[in-house]
Amino acid sequence: MSLAANLRKVFKLKYKILGILTVIVILLDQYTKALILEKFTLGSSLSVISDFFDLTYIQNRGAAFGFLADAHPSFRTPFFIIVPMVALISIAWVFRKLPDRDLKMSSALSLVIAGAIGNLMDRLSLGFVVDFLDFHWHGGYHFPAFNVADSAICIGVSLLMLDMFQSHPKQVEISGSQVADLRKRS
Repeated sequence: MSLAANLRKVFKLKYKILGILTVIVILLDQYTKALILEKFTLGSSLSVISDFFDLTYIQNRGAAFGFLADAHPSFRTPFFIIVPMVALISIAWVFRKLPDRDLKMSSALSLVIAGAIGNLMDRLSLGFVVDFLDFHWHGGYHFPAFNVADSAICIGVSLLMLDMFQSHPKQVEISGSQVADLRKRS
C-alpha cells in the first residue's frame, strides 16, 4: 500500500474518533487514578454529596462489581490480562470493518477500547484496578465503586445496544393466510 493510501486510511473519520476518544479517556482515567493513589489511603473516603456520592479508594482485583475477586491469583492474574487483550483484538477487528463515517459505532467501540486499555494498564502496573467513584443512597443502597474507564465501557456498550435496537429493526414477512389467521384470533 502506498504512503498516500495509508495516510487516507489514517485520516478517515472513524480513526480520528478512535484516536481522540481513546487518548482523552485514557488520560482522564489515568490522571484521576493517579490523584486517588496520591491523595487517598486504601479505603479512605471523601464525601462529595452527603448520602449520595463519595470518592473512596478501592482496589478492585476482580472484574465488574468484583466478579472473580476472590479467585486464586494464579488464575485471576492471567485471566484479567489475557481476556482484555483478546477482547481488544476482537473489537479492533470489528472496528476495521465499520463504515468509515459511522459516528455512533466508531464512538461506541472507541469508548470500550479506551476503557479496556485504561483498566488493563492498572492491572499490568499495579496488579489491580483503582476504583473510586462511590455512589450510595442514605447508607442503604450502595452501588459498587467504579472509575472513568468503567464509565467509558458502560457508555460505549450502551451506545452499541442503542444502535442494535434502532438501526436494525426486525422485519417479519407474513403470508396472506397467516394474516387471516391472526385476524381470526383477535
